[in-house]
Amino acid sequence: MSGATTLSTDVLVIGGGMAGAWAALGAARAGAQVTLVEKGCCGTSGIAASAGPGHWWVPPEARDEVVRQRALVGAGLAEPAWMHGILDTTWRHLPTIAPHYEFPVGADGRTMYRGVRGPEYLRALRTLVDRAGVRVLDHSPALELLRHADGSVAGAAGLHLRACAGIAAHDEWTIRAGAVVVASGGCAFLSKLLGADNNTGDGYLMAAEAGAELSGMEFTNYYTVAPKHSSMTRSMSYVFARYFDASGRELAIPSGPGSVPALAQALLAGPVFCCLDRIPQDLREALPTISPNVMLPFTRRGIDPFTDRFEITLRGEGTVRGIGGLRIASEECETTVRNLFAAGDAATREQVAGAVSGGGNINSAWALSSGLWSGAAAARRARQEGRRAEGAVQRAGQAGLRPLGVARGVERAAIVADVQRATLDFDQNIFRAGPALAASLRRLDQRWDEISTHAAGTAGERLRQRETAALVATARWSVSSALQRDESRGMHRRVDAPAMRAELAHRINVGGLRTLWHRSEPARPVGLEPA
Repeated sequence: MSGATTLSTDVLVIGGGMAGAWAALGAARAGAQVTLVEKGCCGTSGIAASAGPGHWWVPPEARDEVVRQRALVGAGLAEPAWMHGILDTTWRHLPTIAPHYEFPVGADGRTMYRGVRGPEYLRALRTLVDRAGVRVLDHSPALELLRHADGSVAGAAGLHLRACAGIAAHDEWTIRAGAVVVASGGCAFLSKLLGADNNTGDGYLMAAEAGAELSGMEFTNYYTVAPKHSSMTRSMSYVFARYFDASGRELAIPSGPGSVPALAQALLAGPVFCCLDRIPQDLREALPTISPNVMLPFTRRGIDPFTDRFEITLRGEGTVRGIGGLRIASEECETTVRNLFAAGDAATREQVAGAVSGGGNINSAWALSSGLWSGAAAARRARQEGRRAEGAVQRAGQAGLRPLGVARGVERAAIVADVQRATLDFDQNIFRAGPALAASLRRLDQRWDEISTHAAGTAGERLRQRETAALVATARWSVSSALQRDESRGMHRRVDAPAMRAELAHRINVGGLRTLWHRSEPARPVGLEPA
């Protein structure tokens, strides 16, 4: 390390995707001095940047029925008050980006706010963040949190990945803050989900080291159809798909999300091919406008997906379109650790999605709303604390940074392979069973011991070591929670416990690092509540 940057701020936001940008805006609009750190580049990185996010966009008069229906789908874990909250906040705030984003106008002359073009949306958010006076440190991932002696969060430390303005590559930064918002995204376990390579669960690990809890980690087995040769996981077109085995026999596989188990069974038996010849002509013509990048992988390989058959696979989305994340302990999105807030995929979405994936629309509305709420709350907390640059602090990070035993190299590729076996392989994660989950957990426990005891990186290696530790930690919380939920509920399916059990209509909170613990937490009643 050739140098270090030491800064102070009211609110530190970790992550520069959709939720992080909204959190920074929420804090800045509440009068706070805000610093945002991002592993990539705020405005271009993250899941939403390469997508066409649709928001949960429902007019006030229709919300009661929509929420009632979603609460039923949520299998007892969704909370109507939270759903009303994100609907209202999205309705009021999404249109405010109009000065920097051109919303389309429908044939009836009405502005169409629901769907946005990801690259332009993130670019508009970056413009708003810059104009709000937020200090943005791109290519500067956080590695660990800082704590006061009483356990409350005091900031974070990390790395500059690139040389810039007198800062050398791999210099360390330390930022003292009155409050921190973790908006670092979810964890896709390096599944080749488009835009998710940076989503390795870093925020979960940092927060857990500071004492935070997680929830909903068993709901991490959402999969998306994709061409086998590509990471293009934009799946709208597959509603019209027909599937075939290697001999050309058409397979009786239904369309939509319910197709995943059948597709997984077919893929376990051999290659599966797809043809999109049932897509209506008007949708084919509109597809390049709706999702401009969808056709590129086909064009590059000379494939016409509307007439040709192409091989497909299923890409796991982990906690990105899963449900789990840091447990939210207040209506302001504070975690169980004082001064530490969470937003977007870094937080659990059980309260707004239940036990079923929030997909793109609920997740986008949650990212916007939780970002604004957490940012504003963090600004208020920073004013209350008034000690962002005072007193001694402790560094909370350990695994991959400060080995408990003799430092030595660890086989990252082998560790990641074990993580992916437990969290992505169809026979382990789609078709879950107690004995296989227990065996996976034992192997992951061994990997955690190896990393925490021996892994230590220097300079640029530290980021990869921390990402590896975060992958293992996230996998352990996910697999152990799936083992705890001895039933099938929502997206969590146990082949050895196929029924949903009424007495398990509660959340499973999880925490710990070397030794994991679990605790049940009741969800609020599913009946409608005031917005």
